Amino acid sequence: MTGLIAQAIARAGDAYIGGAWVPASGAERLPVINPANGVLVAEIVAGTSADLDCAVAAARAAFPPFAASPVAERLALLERIHALILERAEPLAQVLTLEMGAAITHARAAHVPFAAAHVQAAIEVLRDYEFLTMRGTTAIVREPIGVAGMITPWNWPLYQITAKVAPALAAGCTVVLKPSELSPLSALMFAQIVHDAGVPAGVFNLVNGTGTEVGAGMAAHPDIDMISITGSNRAGVLVAQGAAPTVKRVTLELGGKSPNVLLSDADFERVVPLGVMAAFRNVGQSCSAPTRMIVPRARLAEVEALARQTVESIVVGDPTLEATTLGPIANRAQFQRVQTMIAVGIEEGAKLVCGGLGCPEGLSDGLYAHPTVFSDVSSAMRIAQEEIFGPVLAIIPYDDVDEAVAIANDTVFGLGGHVQGKDMKQARSVALRIRTGQVHINHPAWDAHAPFGGYRRSGNGREYGAFGFEEYLEIKAVLGFA
Repeated sequence: MTGLIAQAIARAGDAYIGGAWVPASGAERLPVINPANGVLVAEIVAGTSADLDCAVAAARAAFPPFAASPVAERLALLERIHALILERAEPLAQVLTLEMGAAITHARAAHVPFAAAHVQAAIEVLRDYEFLTMRGTTAIVREPIGVAGMITPWNWPLYQITAKVAPALAAGCTVVLKPSELSPLSALMFAQIVHDAGVPAGVFNLVNGTGTEVGAGMAAHPDIDMISITGSNRAGVLVAQGAAPTVKRVTLELGGKSPNVLLSDADFERVVPLGVMAAFRNVGQSCSAPTRMIVPRARLAEVEALARQTVESIVVGDPTLEATTLGPIANRAQFQRVQTMIAVGIEEGAKLVCGGLGCPEGLSDGLYAHPTVFSDVSSAMRIAQEEIFGPVLAIIPYDDVDEAVAIANDTVFGLGGHVQGKDMKQARSVALRIRTGQVHINHPAWDAHAPFGGYRRSGNGREYGAFGFEEYLEIKAVLGFA
């Protein structure tokens, strides 16, 4: 264990408020469990409403000078944060493996570099952004919204923090962060990075705790000007309800059940394995995971065989080993959810191509699940409609393109989507008909500037790049300015 990880564990009882580490005032202790072996890693002290009030007061006091700070100063702060994330990339990757079971190779290749990329994207947006534009004699001014409350999830802990904190700081907002109590250590390490980067006192604050105490308190707090939450639909609804009396802005990045439409001319030997691995990325614990593979009925047997071959190449096991493809499910509640939904798929009569209930052989000490593929699934089945958040893929056959699009849109969600096909005119046409906030054609490279967010019950608002940056701005019109 590196010194930085040990330092984070030692600070599990603290909040970061007003530029300093201070003891949290709560009595409740929340365990942080290594899902690979069930070992207690740390116990965080749950913050209270008193801790939250102190953090909000610090952020409120720091807001006027920070909002007025020169762009060059904010750029320099973000550049120092970015450099420190890269400098501390290995301990950050290791702590993510420790607290939520990410395979170390995946933590190194995705969790940490993508988190750094969000900071770099905020730098690039801020460097060229025009906060004042003219429309005739009217000035359109964009100003920081104020104190931003942020609630982040356990599945991509560091990545989701930087996706919110970086654009907020770039915009000139001050921040109060409540990370997930299930994976808080990477957040504590990030807070130390922000501190070491020289953030002005009160500009960034962190309070650990539960959603019912700290999260609900943030939503209702009259001195928090906006809330940004990534989490479950249930949590998003509760936050929106709690925020309503104070009429604050609420941005919600919630669940998904993303489709992956394979057109008949796609290169199936390429896109089926890529589609399986995209669905199972981060052990399937991604809100935008393409967990519904929609395929031509005539190619169903071929897709099943390719999916089975892909799963057979996956190595499930100790996430600290470089040979491991998938580590454990991040926490026991989610493990039980995955097991329940695999049982539901079997009961519903879907064809079990591979995987199934229980733990892989020799891995019963941790929260390991079989990578599972169901085929001949219909949209009426629960496994086609409900977000499972684990390594479970549903293959759904279609007879024509219109039916494929209808299946893709037959969901209450609308976060991500994928289309595979060689005829780009047809692929683009299908992509434009899918009702989601983001669509990927033929597995393109990730883009930190591409707006990310959902239609319908997947939420509202957007993150990443300029669109995410503008969520932290208010718009003022000054008539007769010129």
